[in-house]
Amino acid sequence: MTGAHWGVIGILALAAFGIRFLGLIAGSRISGSRFAWVLDEIPGLIVISLVAASLAEQSFQTWIAAAVAVAVAALTNHVIATMIAGAVVYAGLAAIWL
Repeated sequence: MTGAHWGVIGILALAAFGIRFLGLIAGSRISGSRFAWVLDEIPGLIVISLVAASLAEQSFQTWIAAAVAVAVAALTNHVIATMIAGAVVYAGLAAIWL
């Protein structure tokens, strides 16, 4: 490996460390501020954004199954029941609309 390769590896290592260090500093400052509630909501917001993005160009039956899954999640607050309900509704609609 040449010196340029080692230089790139070093720069990338410093960048990775810097990002993690700045995240640690920012996280500790936010956790002590009035915006601390945002840190508690981030995992849910990430999941919702991934699901919403994946639903963007899906079929009508997928949207119906997703709506049923949201309803089951809101009523039961049970992850397994939500997954089963969504999968069963989607499978049923797929069997009907073949």
